[in-house]
Amino acid sequence: MLGLRPTVAEAAVPVDSPLTALEAVRAVEAELGRVLDTKARGAFDVDQVFAQDVAGRVTAFVRRGGKRLRSAFAWCGWRAAGGSGDPTPLLRTAAALELVQACALIHDDVMDGSPLRRGAPAVHVELARMHRNTGMTGSPEAFSTSVAILAGDLALVWADDVLTETALGSPHGTRLFHEWQAMRTEMVAGQYRDIHAQAAGSSGVDEAVSIATLKSALYTVERPLALGASLTGGDEHTLRALRSAGRCAGLAFQLRDDLLGTYGNPNKTGKPADDDLRTRKLTYLLAVGLWLADAAGDEEAADALGPGSSIEVGAGIRSDDAVNRMRAALERTGARDVVESKISELAATSVRHFAGATTDPVVRREFTTLVERASGVAPGHTGEAA
Repeated sequence: MLGLRPTVAEAAVPVDSPLTALEAVRAVEAELGRVLDTKARGAFDVDQVFAQDVAGRVTAFVRRGGKRLRSAFAWCGWRAAGGSGDPTPLLRTAAALELVQACALIHDDVMDGSPLRRGAPAVHVELARMHRNTGMTGSPEAFSTSVAILAGDLALVWADDVLTETALGSPHGTRLFHEWQAMRTEMVAGQYRDIHAQAAGSSGVDEAVSIATLKSALYTVERPLALGASLTGGDEHTLRALRSAGRCAGLAFQLRDDLLGTYGNPNKTGKPADDDLRTRKLTYLLAVGLWLADAAGDEEAADALGPGSSIEVGAGIRSDDAVNRMRAALERTGARDVVESKISELAATSVRHFAGATTDPVVRREFTTLVERASGVAPGHTGEAA
């Protein structure tokens, strides 16, 4: 059972700026813990049932971790733009990013019907189980969908609270808030384009790139870098370099995620490996595979990857056999190799752009390490100027 009363985070905010991205992420975890403790206490004061069933699940989900890439990239942007001294505004901005990420994941799992997230049942799955175990009336699925939407909304509300408080206390708060506003709208636009493309049976490479940019690249790397830099009042030259670096790294991250969504091990990724194929989500991998199949006149592969496949077990849900055919087609056309090559290219380009934002070799090395972690490839060194 979820506890009614929260615990208090023990770690203190460091006085001086963290020396590494890893230290920054640890400090963000501590700050995030304090935020969650405060929000959980506030929820308990509002209503105990709400605190137990909704707020408690949001806090548990956020505490379950994740890559914390957005926090680390925000730190890189902050340091690249000259950030130093008390890192509290940066830590709170990063905590807000982790909360908005929780919102996105909870809602995304509902929309995709995904059963797993971060190695555990997705929030809507937990809620359906609670409905059944406590003998509630009505549909467990309808209940869990409704409450999971509320849980995601609550995470977003908390994120906005933290970011707004930070912006109000910062001399560069207006700039910070404008970045935040743009990021939230881009997230929604990207998610809608994703849903729209799936419903329309879209297959174009350009559309797949647009969706990946809106849904992931901007929100995962470019905006976190810019948010960090905004806290220092970074100049336009630095921001341009960071945006270019962030967009390339973010796309590399999404393309890697596409590959993991097709070939990954759920025991390692913490999420299913077949969802994108089963629902024929328009990924760059799928679009490239279909383009290559058409170019080669491979009708079997084109049929397997196209929107008109007849091997389905339900509305828009493909069978195991159809999924296996799609995976084989992607291999045979060479799409997987093309995507791997594009990831390497994007990662290397990202590092070159970042070199234009800072001459600090430590921050460059940290960024390179993060890009490698996000993309799954080693993009090279940043010790020399691009």
